[in-house]
Amino acid sequence: LAGWKRVSGFLNEGDLVLHAGDILYHGPRNPLPEGYNPKELAEAINSLKPPALFARGNCDADVDQLLLRFPIQSPYIFCFLEGLRIIVLHELDQRSRQMIELYEPDILVFGHTHKPDLSKEGKTLLLNPGSLSLPKDSEPTFALIDTAEGSVYVLSLEGNVVLQTKI
Repeated sequence: LAGWKRVSGFLNEGDLVLHAGDILYHGPRNPLPEGYNPKELAEAINSLKPPALFARGNCDADVDQLLLRFPIQSPYIFCFLEGLRIIVLHELDQRSRQMIELYEPDILVFGHTHKPDLSKEGKTLLLNPGSLSLPKDSEPTFALIDTAEGSVYVLSLEGNVVLQTKI
């Protein structure tokens, strides 16, 4: 909740919010994050101005959907944004790599590791925005896809560039 609140200005200025899962719950192997309050986080998510697309993560449960006005049950999201083909999913695994071969997305957004990443697999840009609440081996981060500039940024909570690349 604390991280979400700190970046809500960025989120509400965008045209679309993409989320790669683990939305309300931290998972049993992780410590409680600062400001942990799933009900308040759901309310903050529900108040987003732009539309949002969520892929289901391994810590997301059916009951979470009861609190959210956006669907969160799909393991894969396929979308088009300003001519870019984007797939959003939770874990980068063999199945998702097959999807890269089959659908040839411009960008594949994934989460699961909670580690920020910008890398290429063939012609596909792999984007892991990291995590706002449970970052692993980094500070809390999120990502911005700037279609006007043709760039992708991984940003800190303060808006500082951690990683960046051209699309």
